[in-house]
Order: sequence, then C-alpha cells, then structure tokens
Amino acid sequence: MAEKDLNELFLDTLKDIYYAEKQILKALPKMAKAANSDKLRAAFEKHHDETEGQVERLEKIFELLGKAARGKKCDAIEGILDEGKEIMEEYADTPALDAGLLAAAQAVEHYEISRYGTLKAWAVKLNNPQAAKLLDQTLAEEKKTDESLTKLAETAVNYEAAA
Repeated sequence: MAEKDLNELFLDTLKDIYYAEKQILKALPKMAKAANSDKLRAAFEKHHDETEGQVERLEKIFELLGKAARGKKCDAIEGILDEGKEIMEEYADTPALDAGLLAAAQAVEHYEISRYGTLKAWAVKLNNPQAAKLLDQTLAEEKKTDESLTKLAETAVNYEAAA
C-alpha cells in the first residue's frame, strides 16, 4: 500500500467537512423551527445562509484541486447532530429547550472551527494560498457565529432556561 501524504489527508478532511456542512444545512431549519426564542431562531436562519456560502467556498477549493466536490461520511458530525435531535425530543416544550439547542449548535461550531483551522494550516503548508484564504474566511465566520451564540446564551437563553 502506498504511503499517504498530507495532500491526501487534506483532501480526505475536505470531503469530511463538505459532508458535515451538507448535514448542517439539513439540521439548521429543524433547529430553527424547534427554537422558542425568536433571537435563537434568527441566529439559526442566519447561519443557514452563511453555511450555503461556506459550501460554495469548499466547492471552489475542490475545483482548485481539480477534484469533484464529494463528501465523505463524517461520524463526528453525525454524533453531534444526533445529540441535537435528542435534545429536541427530550426537552420539547420545556424552558431548557433553547439552552440545549444553543449548546448543540456550539458543539457544531467548535467542531467546524477545529476542522477549518486545521485545513487552513495544511493549505498553507501545501503552498495553496487560494485555498488557505477561502478556509480562513469560513473560519472567521464560524468563530463569529460561536461568539454570537455565546452572547445570546449569556444574555438571554440561559436566563430563560433557569427561570
């Protein structure tokens, strides 16, 4: 078996996050619908729109590499999204639902931040500045979304859950 290199690892991880983003696109409308808080619903809807742009950026990177944009099943995102579904079922119609949804969304964000940070570093190492720039744009958006969710949790959602 031929030894795998960083180029292959980069491509595999790109396929992984592409799959993850496609799954997130399916999950966000369900989370928005389940949310009680208008602000949380709006945050999920805004991130859905952003995620569509992130998928387009990933497709540009596949193009730069001369590869078809194809996902590879990502067990990590499946597990994180399953936890979100579980929260929606177990906490439906309770004051804690929004806090649980928000926590599930942040678990997704933290996974994405980890993946995009790694991919950006590898793109730099592989001397692909165009890919690095596209990945950095998405990384910045994911960090901003995470910060917005933290602020929403600290100023509203967690208070309402504890009331």
